[in-house]
Amino acid sequence: MHVGKKYKAAAAKIDRRKRYGVAEAVAILKEVAAARGTRFDETVDIAINLGVDPKHADQMVRGAIVLPHGIGKTRKVAVFAKGEKAKEAEQAGADIVGAEDLAKRVEDGFLDFDTVVATPDMMGVVGKLGKVLGPRGLMPNPKVGTVTADVAKAVGEARAGKVEFRVEKAGIVHAPVGKASFPADHLRDNVNALLEVVLKAKPASAKGIYFQAACLSTTMGPGVKLDAVAIAGQLA
Repeated sequence: MHVGKKYKAAAAKIDRRKRYGVAEAVAILKEVAAARGTRFDETVDIAINLGVDPKHADQMVRGAIVLPHGIGKTRKVAVFAKGEKAKEAEQAGADIVGAEDLAKRVEDGFLDFDTVVATPDMMGVVGKLGKVLGPRGLMPNPKVGTVTADVAKAVGEARAGKVEFRVEKAGIVHAPVGKASFPADHLRDNVNALLEVVLKAKPASAKGIYFQAACLSTTMGPGVKLDAVAIAGQLA
């Protein structure tokens, strides 16, 4: 793949040995993305290495946050609800609303949505879809507000770009924090907000250094390593 001179010059500014503050990392990332000249607005992602062992239930890190400036994408929301709650979901802007009928569609392969919300009384139906929704990270969960009677609030937050995070087997949290086109201060705010909520989610049983490493990157660009220790100290 051909790489232009502007991109090479911008990418060369990333010192692989250095750990950057959030503001500096964002500035470099935006410069590299602009120099690359992709035909689409790249997503900015963060990867955070945590000092936890997800194999132990008491060290699971999971949560959700509505980022200050969204993620630059309107998510498609499916809601499992009946009666008045179904009407509430529709009025709130849900893209797909249903009950057993929706469950049958999902079983048959329909997965054209990004977030799933369910009222508590529908979890008996939704629970049977675990093998389909679970591996895709779509299973509703009360801990992140997607199993709730307040479907209007849940739909509104999901459409606004609510980000759910969950530590993976290797102890890493991956999450989108915006688009390369976002103003630098918006990306900085989003990154700091996510880091803060992940910090607050530290399990009591986790020992040693919790924030071990972190890296920002765009969809097709190089990563910029963050100074995890300094950031943790600032947000503590």
